[in-house]
Amino acid sequence: MILPVTHLAAFALVALGMALTPGPNMIYLISRSICQGPRAGLVSLGGVALGFVFYMLCAAFGITALVMAVPYAYAYDALRLGGAVYLLYLAWQAIRPGGRSPFQVRKLAADGNRRLFLMGFMTNLLNPKIAVMYLSLLPQFTVPGTSMLFQILILGTMQIVISVLVNAVIALSAGNMAKFLESNPRFAMAQRWVMATVLGGLAARMLTEQRGA
Repeated sequence: MILPVTHLAAFALVALGMALTPGPNMIYLISRSICQGPRAGLVSLGGVALGFVFYMLCAAFGITALVMAVPYAYAYDALRLGGAVYLLYLAWQAIRPGGRSPFQVRKLAADGNRRLFLMGFMTNLLNPKIAVMYLSLLPQFTVPGTSMLFQILILGTMQIVISVLVNAVIALSAGNMAKFLESNPRFAMAQRWVMATVLGGLAARMLTEQRGA
């Protein structure tokens, strides 16, 4: 196996935590699903998925070029520190005072399928969270001595699958979830703290982890 099972499991946990962390994609998909129906949310999600593919390919070729130009250990340490800082930022965003709930719906006009898909794509493309995630997080779940390009494609595909599945569930159940969280604010707060704890723990692990030879 190119990637150890432990690396794949750890990255799957990171990808799940990020998919559950409120951001522009989640807010747009929830708002679209509530305003225009779950089908519109799923069409928009198709555009979001294409944006993930775009970033994955850019990161795969860009990171491969970086590792070829810079000694692997230095490149890894720089990306590891960047990824840890980013996870801490996500943890803070989950619990910061006055943080916006993704279930606060934005009023959106009804659009056709082509525009729904394009808006989903552009929302993801203009989301700095995704760019930083691909450039900072993916590399430290790779192993030396194996094709960096192929490893990034494997991890990127895993992230896309997890994110699409999570957001599809959210799009299909956005209305019910919004009502539940509105009537159970303590549950929403507990979920945010659990998410922040997981992301913070992963950041600490990344900062203390030593890359094996």
